[in-house]
Amino acid sequence: MTSGIKDTAHAVEAAAVMRLLPARPRVLALGEPTHGEELLLDVRNELFRQLVEQEGYTTIAIESDCVMGLVVDDYVTGGTGTLDEVMERGISHGWGAAAGNRELVRWMRAYNEGRPAPERLRFAGVDGPMEMTGPASPRESLTALHGYLAALVHESLLPCTAETLDRLLGADDRWTEQAAMMDPSRSVGRSAEARELRLLADDLAALLDERTPHLIAATSRDAWERARQYARAATGLMRYHFWMADDSPGRMARLLGVRDSIMADNLLAAARRGPVLVHAHNLHLQRHEAAMRMGDLPLDWWGAGALVSAHLGEEYAFVAGALGTIRHQGVDTPPPDTVEGLLYALPEDRYVVDARWLAAVLADAPPGPRESSWFGYFPLDPAHLAQSDGIVYVKDMPPR
Repeated sequence: MTSGIKDTAHAVEAAAVMRLLPARPRVLALGEPTHGEELLLDVRNELFRQLVEQEGYTTIAIESDCVMGLVVDDYVTGGTGTLDEVMERGISHGWGAAAGNRELVRWMRAYNEGRPAPERLRFAGVDGPMEMTGPASPRESLTALHGYLAALVHESLLPCTAETLDRLLGADDRWTEQAAMMDPSRSVGRSAEARELRLLADDLAALLDERTPHLIAATSRDAWERARQYARAATGLMRYHFWMADDSPGRMARLLGVRDSIMADNLLAAARRGPVLVHAHNLHLQRHEAAMRMGDLPLDWWGAGALVSAHLGEEYAFVAGALGTIRHQGVDTPPPDTVEGLLYALPEDRYVVDARWLAAVLADAPPGPRESSWFGYFPLDPAHLAQSDGIVYVKDMPPR
């Protein structure tokens, strides 16, 4: 078995990934089974560099705040700000401090140097404006969307004034109350003000779409697309805050689903602009239903990749990330009767494997699932191996 896998395993290069696919997909997704490992970011950076240069991908998207990501896009396309400022203000989840993310942004800026605007590589954050501790205030997105429209359409068409928005929003710390993540009674999401803001966000987003020809002509397509980003963020945030205040058993699954729905909308928007490379956790990008446990509570929802795949069909491709060990997190050598164990027996440190071929050859004696000894690592699910187009396997994470 191992020798057969070895014969079909290839170096992690763009050409090896593209051989797995019938044609260049509009969205090519590379997953990772855990966050925070610099080696996985290094592998991503080199693979994405090759795919941009050899296959003509025009946007790189990562699992980061979509509104903050506008700061990064301004930098890589136009040089606005400094690299230090951009890494601090433009990437969420604390990942601006990662050397691999810094190198990605630096390389994108260097790649764009001297290129005409239509040929410049774009950056996109696809995550919602939220952290594990809770979502952001909708103030930035709502006021930016309202401001764009107020400058361009007659005031009689606007559903509210800027002053009304400010009054309804109130203090931002009402929206960012961290205790609300586990205690819905601490959330402002179902207050009278929040309910009115949710309707106003929807009305503002609808007005933006209704006036599209005029708005693009009066500003530019880029300015209109930026406003649409604010509209997606505002409506998504109001929906997320609404479910933060829910006290039913389905609350957490709905929050996970709303977040991935926001990610899917952002990814589809980027794909309308041109072919996209996206990097995020496997759970967000896989085609099959996502599942995890939070304490004793089992949760399942459809991730962004499953949603985008439903829209794009074969124009969406997913390459799962897999690894052997993260010894500094207690993840040791995988058992030989798991997918990771079979791959770990190969001599190379990293390689690309055809996931559908592997699923077929393992069909008569399917491997068991690998148990994760650390909550931050999600092994491959052998039952859904064939729903990935490929696997990028990295053997050992270096010690920290």
